[in-house]
Amino acid sequence: MPPSPQTRIIVALDVASAEAALALADRLDPAQCRVKVGKELFTRAGPVVVEQLVSRGLDVFLDLKYHDIPNTVAGACAAAADLGVWMLNVHAAGGLAMMQAARERLAQTAAPPLLIAVTVLTSLDTDDLAAIGCAGNPRDRVQTLAELALQAGLDGLVCSPQEVAVLRERFGPQPLLVTPGVRPADTASGDQKRTMTPAEAIAAGADHLVIGRPITAAPDPMAAVEAIRAELSALPAGSA
Repeated sequence: MPPSPQTRIIVALDVASAEAALALADRLDPAQCRVKVGKELFTRAGPVVVEQLVSRGLDVFLDLKYHDIPNTVAGACAAAADLGVWMLNVHAAGGLAMMQAARERLAQTAAPPLLIAVTVLTSLDTDDLAAIGCAGNPRDRVQTLAELALQAGLDGLVCSPQEVAVLRERFGPQPLLVTPGVRPADTASGDQKRTMTPAEAIAAGADHLVIGRPITAAPDPMAAVEAIRAELSALPAGSA
């Protein structure tokens, strides 16, 4: 069953301190959204902030994009599971063996979190890929990496909303599709190049929307969440 409109939204806590993250979290309703902890917050505040968010009843997506040799990534994923996270990710570009090792190690934990793979960062376009030696356009590379991740038995994928429809057509309803690069129509795209509005992303087939600044920089973050929920609830039946 796809996520309900109340739980599709993942609020990106891309702030510089535990205090700021917890202050934001205390203004959110765990029944209506989840939260993401990324590299800056985790590096500054450490695992404790994840445990504090979990203790507040929030589902935490640990967005550290592990990418290393298989044993190192597997150990990191097991450590993340011990923190009680709901979901975590690895880079699909780390290869089949790395992703399989991570999945196998998580299967041995008491409460395995969801494991998803990053395909192509939403800040990259065709020219950026060419500059790092990757031929082709982002859509083709996303499909190649997605196939590898699903072969490894992962639960889903991180992708631009612009690739969601293609992935749904190719892989069907089962993989979770988590989309950053989601911006309400009246907000700036920032440093992300392949973006969509929340309604467009859900209509294309996304399961979860990672949204940061449009919510966290709003005067009332929960009101911003509610506005996005209302937009999603207005979609035709079967879309949201």
